[in-house]
Amino acid sequence: MTLFHHGSVRPMGVRRLSAVIAAGVMAIASVLVALRPAVADTPWLSVSDDGYVSISVPAAYIEANMGQVSQVAVEGNFGPSSAWAEYGLTRRGDVWWGALGPLKPGLYYYQVTGDDTKGLKDPTNGTTVASKPLWSTFLVAGDSARLLADAPEGQGGKVETLAYRVKTEERSALVWTPAGYSAKGGKPYPVLFLQSGADRSATDWLDLGRAKQILDNLSAQGAVEPMVVVITDGRGPDDDKDLKDLRKAVGDAYHVYRDREHQAIAGVSEGGSQALRAALTGPGQFAYAGSFSGLLTNGVGRAKANATDRNLKLVRLYTGNVTDPAYNATVRLTKALKHAGVRYEFDGVNPDAGANWAAWQENLIDFVPRLFRKVSDHGPSAGHGPLKGEFTPPPAGTTPTPFVSEGGFVTFETTTDFKDAKHVTVWANDAPGGSWLRVPMSRDGDRWRVTVGPLDPWFYYYQWIVDRVSVKDASNPTKVTSEPNWSTFFIPGERSRLLSDVPAGQGGKVESLTYHSNVANADRTALVWTPPGYDPNRAEPYPVLYLQHGSGQSYTDWVEMGRAKQILDHESLDGKLVPMVVVMGNGNVSDFNKELLENIVPAARAHYNVSGDPSRQALAGLSMGGVQTLGVLKAYPGKFAYVAAFSSWFGDGTGVDVAAINNGTTMLRLYVGDVTDFVQPFFMSSLTTMKDLGIRYEFDGVTPGPHGWDVWQKNLIDLAPRLFKR
Repeated sequence: MTLFHHGSVRPMGVRRLSAVIAAGVMAIASVLVALRPAVADTPWLSVSDDGYVSISVPAAYIEANMGQVSQVAVEGNFGPSSAWAEYGLTRRGDVWWGALGPLKPGLYYYQVTGDDTKGLKDPTNGTTVASKPLWSTFLVAGDSARLLADAPEGQGGKVETLAYRVKTEERSALVWTPAGYSAKGGKPYPVLFLQSGADRSATDWLDLGRAKQILDNLSAQGAVEPMVVVITDGRGPDDDKDLKDLRKAVGDAYHVYRDREHQAIAGVSEGGSQALRAALTGPGQFAYAGSFSGLLTNGVGRAKANATDRNLKLVRLYTGNVTDPAYNATVRLTKALKHAGVRYEFDGVNPDAGANWAAWQENLIDFVPRLFRKVSDHGPSAGHGPLKGEFTPPPAGTTPTPFVSEGGFVTFETTTDFKDAKHVTVWANDAPGGSWLRVPMSRDGDRWRVTVGPLDPWFYYYQWIVDRVSVKDASNPTKVTSEPNWSTFFIPGERSRLLSDVPAGQGGKVESLTYHSNVANADRTALVWTPPGYDPNRAEPYPVLYLQHGSGQSYTDWVEMGRAKQILDHESLDGKLVPMVVVMGNGNVSDFNKELLENIVPAARAHYNVSGDPSRQALAGLSMGGVQTLGVLKAYPGKFAYVAAFSSWFGDGTGVDVAAINNGTTMLRLYVGDVTDFVQPFFMSSLTTMKDLGIRYEFDGVTPGPHGWDVWQKNLIDLAPRLFKR
């Protein structure tokens, strides 16, 4: 996409940078390495107070433990709906480096992976996940995650292991007892049996589900009845005999009630199915049952409805959004329960999580306070929605992809060309702020498929990564001229209105302008946007904006990726723009100043009714184009009265005529992304340089997002209405 494509590893098959540009990258990399030294005891991963994650992995450690690798990624639950995703790191000198965020408050788990198959644990992170030896965790603090934090000292309960026997097999469970638990005297405690699911470990409820912290905090707040919680791995009690043995073992070892009214059961995934089977098909054992992404779809009959209702105080169902495999199962289960006449509660569809611990933590927080007490609220959690029928993407091979569903869910599907591939991901700008994540796809017959979301209304671009080689989605007709492997799609909504097409016939026009370059010694092309109602014979020439692309891009990118036409069309129709012409030239030359002033500008004036008056000329660019723009400002102060640079830097002030810049520039406006835009340190240094020199400029704070189009589109949206109004 661009020279500074931060946070992404260019897969094999992507064209290489020129030697000149590569030299510039190495110079910048040396500074970044100096800013982020990687020593043995330095944490690889750090989290800022506002949720940005910075990652710096020593290349020497990678090589020593993995050998030579071409790609390094941090895999974790960073994706949409907290899905598992790969975040590619970029080699910067002697480290693999990246920054991601802002992440929502919550618990995250991750591992470091090289070349798709070589995994290792972060040795600088002391956290562990017993069932996944390569995983580490970190907590992003925030009000919505306050129950996931450790309880104040002395206010937490205890977790211990209970060994018990089922037939001839020795098994164990984890048991949480609340602070102040008394093994003798007083009232017995009610019991919640909490399942982890057949494909998960009991320890996952502690390491990933934060069950101890949740129970400790809720207990400290007085939000739950004092109870004992028994956690199993889901591979034990799956029938009456197993469950009976566990319940007896708990009753023998702890001061608990043994009657139905004081017994509850819940679980995740298959553990939720087990919980429902135990409660619904064996009435009399439990008064409370909770299913967190449970997959049970049958087993409830009319004959058992009355008996079930007499014995059950609560059946509460939970599901994530359509990315949760339990979503359709829950649709079918609710129909079966209604048909059988069984009363139940539904927590509503969690719009922001799938089948993962982010959802199940919330489920536990909602479920436990409802146990062994009267509650007045029986409805869904705040922000949760209704089931809307089963989610059924189109059958394989029947439609071009991606397929965008209601609510911003997007289904990607490959052709059958990769049926023998080992690892396929979809790489897109779907991370926070528009950073790039690779979401693993699953094999579906001879194709690979995945549904991601919900994605906010916006403009997205993506490609397949097939066994570390980038490939275009051949089923998507969109194209990006400068990056042939990328495809695009659009999610409509108010947030993305300015990036959408205006009604036919109401917008401006984009035309190609061919001109001869005496720098490149060849004919070259620019794209030119003219506003609605453009009059080539108007007495007063139009003001003109010369808008430049970044390195690795070309004159087509502002239209194909930057959505410049859509932005300018909308802002023009909204009455926000001074009618102007926008010229998007090709800046890939050895002498941009000469190319602009001797070739692009004269060609634009010869073919379009545009002004040559400096007060009616503007120049702006992104990344490399921004550096070129500021270079013109320094070399030819006053030539363009309006100047703007996106994600760029000024450089040193040697030989700069400050008075000429200030006197000849009506507006100098600067933009940069957040800390995930790795140009930000150089940009901030430039602000200091310019301030010390006395150059007047405008800077309205960072634009949320990385060094990418999500930021630059917002920059153009902000800039264009400011031009030619002073």
